[in-house]
Amino acid sequence: MIEYAADWRAAGACRTADPELFFPVAVGAAASPQVTRALRICDSCPVKQDCLDFAMRTREAAGIWGGTTPEERIRALRARHRRPARRAWGQAPAARAS
Repeated sequence: MIEYAADWRAAGACRTADPELFFPVAVGAAASPQVTRALRICDSCPVKQDCLDFAMRTREAAGIWGGTTPEERIRALRARHRRPARRAWGQAPAARAS
């Protein structure tokens, strides 16, 4: 079993929101109001980047994570696979030697 550091979740702006808000059942225009509300919560979240990093590392296929929709995460992953991999998602770039 893989264990993930989840300390960031306790600081999430979504912790007091209805979890169903972040997992719309409807699609397309029908889900738009729900997605918009969820993204608004993400906008002010202090751990938004940690959340997105988690979703990208675990390939979360559903829900709003780190202020992104599943479609946005899929596009980002596909774009990463088209260019040479330099570093793992969420890692800082390596320092260059002089």
